[in-house]
Amino acid sequence: MIRVVLVDDQAVVRAGFRFLLEQADDIEVVAEASNGPTAVELARKHRPDVVCMDVRMPGGDGLAATREIVAGGTGPEGGTTPAVLVVTTFDLDEYVFGALEAGASGFILKDCEPEELIDAVRRLADGHGLIDQTVTHRVITEFARRKAPPVPTSDLAAQLTAREAEIVRHLARGLSNAEIAKELVVETSTVKSHLGRAMAKVGTRDRLQTVVWAYQNGLAPRG
Repeated sequence: MIRVVLVDDQAVVRAGFRFLLEQADDIEVVAEASNGPTAVELARKHRPDVVCMDVRMPGGDGLAATREIVAGGTGPEGGTTPAVLVVTTFDLDEYVFGALEAGASGFILKDCEPEELIDAVRRLADGHGLIDQTVTHRVITEFARRKAPPVPTSDLAAQLTAREAEIVRHLARGLSNAEIAKELVVETSTVKSHLGRAMAKVGTRDRLQTVVWAYQNGLAPRG
């Protein structure tokens, strides 16, 4: 079962999400929170696979909670850090970038279809990132527009082999594993293996976070 914590200041929204998600036989809502600090506590207590997080809430916003959940793990005994899916009515760039830079693995709008919400939860639980299609282009364009550091600024970047760094750069261009393999004339399994090692070295959870990390550390292509 995919264990989910719902975070939204409106009880009716949480009830609607719970109803939709629990229609799926592989998803279980284990807790609900109405603000960021409570969400952090519940993430530590229940150790969910996915936290569906609202952004604007009285008593503690979702971006701060996302940052704490991703950075702080899930409790005193460790364990896997939950993937955070930001679910909001707003598609303003500031929220998208704030969520991604806080460590969220996905971003989806509340007016999505029920199937899209269920699919997003499943994708994040399976280790994949997701951005709503209506804002994907703006996100990539903005990251590409921002001035890159002249050289990678992170010590973690220096730990990547030449092949790992090359694959991360292709990933940031939006290529799939199969497309990267075709371009580099290698097997898809080879790309997956190199990418997995690169993600382990830099501490990213999924492909989306790896792309964000690449842009922040000067490895991603510009223009």
